[in-house]
Amino acid sequence: MSDQVSHRQSAAWARMRQNTGGELLAEFLGTAVLILLGCGSVAVAVAGLPGSGRQVVDFGPSNWLIIAWGWAFAVMFGVYVAGGVSGAHINPAVTLAFALRRGFPWRKVLPYWAAQLLGALAAAAVVYAVYHDAINAFNAAQRPPLSRPDSLSTFAIFATFPAKYFGNGVWGPLLDQIVGTALLVGLVAALIDNRNQAPRGNFAPVTIGLVVAGIGLSFGTNAGYAINPARDLGPRLLTLFEGWGNKAFPGNGDWFSNYWWIPIVGPLVGGVVGIFVYDLLIGQVLAAREEAPAPVPPEPGRVPSDESAD
Repeated sequence: MSDQVSHRQSAAWARMRQNTGGELLAEFLGTAVLILLGCGSVAVAVAGLPGSGRQVVDFGPSNWLIIAWGWAFAVMFGVYVAGGVSGAHINPAVTLAFALRRGFPWRKVLPYWAAQLLGALAAAAVVYAVYHDAINAFNAAQRPPLSRPDSLSTFAIFATFPAKYFGNGVWGPLLDQIVGTALLVGLVAALIDNRNQAPRGNFAPVTIGLVVAGIGLSFGTNAGYAINPARDLGPRLLTLFEGWGNKAFPGNGDWFSNYWWIPIVGPLVGGVVGIFVYDLLIGQVLAAREEAPAPVPPEPGRVPSDESAD
């Protein structure tokens, strides 16, 4: 009897992995890899290098290169991990855009979002566990020492906030997230479009990682280039649980307030904008060229007429 039960359970587990369940596991792990390497790179730049004795002098702006390339590798390897199973959305904005314009089933959108969010939260917890001592040492080394709710630098290891020049404005950071995510999704659409100049073989994840590096180097300092609701919300939840207080929710700081929703709404809107712009300006052109009638060749031995030449 127990063997029959075990066999049925094994068969049910196998069926789940073969269908949507397996895709959700892939989205969970792909997003977890994204956060482990991405937030891990920020932890290195903010607390790891200064506190480890491996940084002789301050890197200054060069720290941004660690972060930009860290997130690029994070996306690249996240896509490699999940791409063959789920398509490696690892971003709710991509999932929404693909449901609107690529035939992705709407019934899978919320499950994908949940898997992405849980993967981001779980990975943020791992990053926190690994860098817990570095975070505490960084806060203690400040003059005066910082309590965790007052430490914006260590909060930034996990979640995003706007630059000072935005003040407490909403439109500037929101526009930044819309534009950044539109770039991401539009370029991803180009890189996976076999009608266009899509990378061959298994090279697409590398180019997608380069897209993220380019966005970080071009737009990253405005608002931390979340460009992914799960990437910000999952780690932000972790900071709420671990004592960063109002910086996590509602997202308050010395020059910003109630910021938590901008890295969610901005990327979702931007993803839709990006896929529609690509389809309107490039996708429809490619489709029209595919549908254009082929020219009729002249009969053998006859000089082409003006009509056939056209």
